[in-house]
Amino acid sequence: MWNFPLFPDQASSHASSIDALYFFEWAVAIFFSIVIGIAVVVLAVRYRSGSKVDRTNPPTHSQFMEAIWIAIPFVIGMVMFAWGAILFYDMYDPPGDALEVSVVGKQWMWYIQHAQGRAEINELHIPVGQAVKLTMTSQDVIHSFFVPAFRVKQDVLPGRYTSLWFQPTKPGRYHLFCAEYCGTNHSVMGGWVEVMEPAAYERWLTEGGSGPSMAEEGARLFLQHHCAGCHRDSVTVKAPRLEGVYGRPVPIQNGKDVSFVTADVAYIRDSILRPKSQVVAGYEPIMPSFEGQISETDLLKIIAYIKSLSGKEAVR
Repeated sequence: MWNFPLFPDQASSHASSIDALYFFEWAVAIFFSIVIGIAVVVLAVRYRSGSKVDRTNPPTHSQFMEAIWIAIPFVIGMVMFAWGAILFYDMYDPPGDALEVSVVGKQWMWYIQHAQGRAEINELHIPVGQAVKLTMTSQDVIHSFFVPAFRVKQDVLPGRYTSLWFQPTKPGRYHLFCAEYCGTNHSVMGGWVEVMEPAAYERWLTEGGSGPSMAEEGARLFLQHHCAGCHRDSVTVKAPRLEGVYGRPVPIQNGKDVSFVTADVAYIRDSILRPKSQVVAGYEPIMPSFEGQISETDLLKIIAYIKSLSGKEAVR
């Protein structure tokens, strides 16, 4: 930015908007620091000990000054709040056509896998001009995914999913950091984001031959862990079918009451690891827990497989 080394490149659609808010807040702080500083110096000199300034009948209060001193900071604060809130909600509302990438943080590396199946460590290859949504979790402690040139940062937490999206605006190679202290080798937990032209990205995806996609790997793991015996055509066990379930409301039995939750990635993850926490209405809580038996990377693949069934209606 302006070839000034203290500022990283503006390389995403968020960057210029976030910088504008940052510089506005900086300008407000500098302006009031100067105004208050000048007032302090002027008053200190004018009313210094020994000066012949008239000190009779000093004012004790001014309602006008009090109103101004309340109104101006209030208005400026609300402008900052509204501006920041708009940017915040935009940063956490990805477009529907965003490219989905899975990220697992672990001491001390980033494991990244694309929906098409290609995986990488400490590097993220993405096409320029395409919105990218990251679904992230941690295998051990809290990490934080930070790309300064994109002006985006999101904590990566064990036991849950967080998400982040951005749209790179120019090709290049940009630093990726972990911005949360995560142990002895925290300082080496970094990498690079490689923003490529779309054609070059497509070639990169297929380098070394086309392997199975995440959904295809998830289908294999679904069979390997014997999930199909209950969640497909089974005459012995009554379990919910998974076709068409992703993204839809699911009825949950709470004693005699029934509530609804959306079958998103967090719900599917909990259903695999803690199946008795939310039991689908009309079914018995007989599913065993797979906690400690399936890694975070494999969980993301199984979830990708279940998501791939979202366009298929269950046959009951």
